Amino acid sequence: MEIDAYLNAILFGVVTGTVARLLTLRSDYRQYPTYLHGRIIHLSLGFIAASLGALAIPALLEMQFTAVTFLTVAATQFRDVRNMERTTLTELDGFELVSRGNTYIEGIAISFESRNYLVMFTAFFTTLAFIAWGWFPASVVAVLSFIVGLSLMSGSTLKDIVDIEQSEITFDGAGLYVDNIYIMNIGLPERQEEILQHGMGFILKPKNINIITTIANLGQRQAILHDVSVSLGVFRDSGTPALTPLIKRDLDDGRLGVFILPLVKDAEKAKKVIGAVPVLESAVRMPSESKAIRRNKS
Repeated sequence: MEIDAYLNAILFGVVTGTVARLLTLRSDYRQYPTYLHGRIIHLSLGFIAASLGALAIPALLEMQFTAVTFLTVAATQFRDVRNMERTTLTELDGFELVSRGNTYIEGIAISFESRNYLVMFTAFFTTLAFIAWGWFPASVVAVLSFIVGLSLMSGSTLKDIVDIEQSEITFDGAGLYVDNIYIMNIGLPERQEEILQHGMGFILKPKNINIITTIANLGQRQAILHDVSVSLGVFRDSGTPALTPLIKRDLDDGRLGVFILPLVKDAEKAKKVIGAVPVLESAVRMPSESKAIRRNKS
């Protein structure tokens, strides 16, 4: 095959791969990655991943099998992307009024690494389709790759696994409660007044036994508090431990009592924000699938 044909195929693969990374790169309410410098870093890494994926096909067709070993270098580089994101977010987390938590940070870091692999596969398959069938079938493959990449970005959210209800916050002596779930002790009357004025309570009811274990995860709980605090603000400052949003669990039925102190005290918005919190992959548990439990049922 002529070099010009390879060149066109490689350029097509690089462009589609880079576009795929652009489509999956979003600065949302969490403001990460930041605009503009964070995006430049990730788009540059996406361009490199697309180049590696596009170059692999001509190397294989020309029987240059040793050239394909650079894909192992790519795997190492993308693993470093995860480490970079983890380190950056961990450093930033120490300055948040309500932290993300290590579980949330690890999930974000893994997603950034995996999206580079999606870019590489997009470039790989579109370049292959261009060489085998031409630009139009390659364009179809590119669109399908974009759809797959975007669909993989949309995982489960809390509204899919729990029922969210607003609940009154009350004090029994110094004890703060959301419904009948104990949250913490607040001894100062001034703090109690602030909490009653600015605080809100919600109950999360799991839909099945697997969800009870998932939402009990401390990292998942911290992700809820962080997202609500980022979206609605938080009525607190450093050095005010009594004004700390918390989530506690009802040990009898697995419900969660969510206590927040939003600056925007809007129950419907708070429900939507809580419902939109992603279900962290590392928090998911499936006790009903345990062989021991299934054996006992049978």
